[in-house]
Amino acid sequence: MEDKTIVCRCSDVTIEEIREAIKKGYTTFDELKRVLRTGMGPCQGRTCMPIILREISIMTGVPIEELTPGRNRPPVNAISLGAIADQEEEDDE
Repeated sequence: MEDKTIVCRCSDVTIEEIREAIKKGYTTFDELKRVLRTGMGPCQGRTCMPIILREISIMTGVPIEELTPGRNRPPVNAISLGAIADQEEEDDE
């Protein structure tokens, strides 16, 4: 893969940036997520995670089956727009 190839389209992260971070010791998807924001865009890593895990595997020698995909942290509780709108009306009174 070319160095300037964008791996994470949501955050515009290139394969070169991924490789540099792995060389610095960031060898899990979650670590790369914290440093480069990969997997934090609208796709939540569905596009870039397999490519990044493959690159981690190649560079560290750890089989891809042994790597853990990143953690998914959805919102704790959903809230409806109606609840927000009702709250604003109460505040105005």
